[in-house]
Amino acid sequence: MKKILFITVISGFLPQFELNDVRTLKEMGCEIHYASNFKNPVYAFDKDVLTDLGIVLHQIDIEKNPANLSNYRAIGQVRRLIDSCDIDAISCHNPMGGVVGRLAARLSKRDPYVIYTAHGFHFYEGAPALNWILYYNAERYLARYTDELITINEEDYKRALNFKLKEGGHVDKIHGVGVDDIKFVPNKEVGTEIRKELGISDSAFVMLTAAELRDNKNHMVVFRAIKKIMVDLRLGDGQLYYLLCGKGPNQPELEKYVKDNGLEKIVKFLGFRTDMANMLQTADCFVFPSIREGLGVAAVEALLCGVPLVVADNRGTKEYAVDGVNSFVCDANSSSDFKRSIIRLIKDKEQKQYMAEHCRESAQVFTVHEVQKTMKKVYEEWISH
Repeated sequence: MKKILFITVISGFLPQFELNDVRTLKEMGCEIHYASNFKNPVYAFDKDVLTDLGIVLHQIDIEKNPANLSNYRAIGQVRRLIDSCDIDAISCHNPMGGVVGRLAARLSKRDPYVIYTAHGFHFYEGAPALNWILYYNAERYLARYTDELITINEEDYKRALNFKLKEGGHVDKIHGVGVDDIKFVPNKEVGTEIRKELGISDSAFVMLTAAELRDNKNHMVVFRAIKKIMVDLRLGDGQLYYLLCGKGPNQPELEKYVKDNGLEKIVKFLGFRTDMANMLQTADCFVFPSIREGLGVAAVEALLCGVPLVVADNRGTKEYAVDGVNSFVCDANSSSDFKRSIIRLIKDKEQKQYMAEHCRESAQVFTVHEVQKTMKKVYEEWISH
């Protein structure tokens, strides 16, 4: 039986994003191990779900911050895991998962097959110079220890093709981690029920987002747009809502802005949700203002639910957002752009309906069935290696 070890910084990453790969590997008869820092979940999950799937769990002291000395200890921990558990392949995720995993594989006695999935390089067009100095050079160097480098957007794919991988190594592009198009479907009856629970009328215009509350997610640009919309359209209480599904370090700052600017009746902080397939049914549009995205699974989920997008223009949203067809694409720094786009959806019912009708079709290449076709080929390449 072939053994594969998944490595992530965030312990909730595998149950949140990689269970489709786990199922594919189990169907291929593989034994699956998972090494992560289980003190750093971020995404809520139940360990029992993983153990019930037969996944062997391993605690390692890996941290997101590259400067954290715990990562040196994590390299040794993963190296020992590879050797003691007879690991045949590793699948690395998150930047430091890629660093720790690939260096540990290099130092191990077994020389396992190395798969690294880049869920969005930290160096990209318009990124700070420091990102290029640190992350670009690190990724270029570590590519020599990589058998399979997987990217999730076209910009990263083209850049990765210039890296020198291990002899016989491959670079592939997948359309994200794969979204369940049976789970994420339009269901307005569910949306009506949730609106009632939240005290929102059927006639109100509801914007929704699902993202961590941190700088890169750029929520403040939407708050500023909402302030302008309320003035321009002279909206009263109960006519406009912005639902934020997520948590993060910026929440106190964002809540203060909302309070100071009289937006408490409009903006609702709902915390991390495990029922996004239902929450999306409440939305008239999905707002996604991130400065940087590798892809943006949450936006793809919205498309599959028939919800038009209002997004910032970045390499991730370029993969699926077609301006005027399923989305309005905005400058990430322009609250005026977001204001105009949202107002158009509020006022132009025909445009909103047209976009909603094109959402689901435009997201089909991102479904789990399509993504797993590619991932199965990747795993078959490893097994036959």
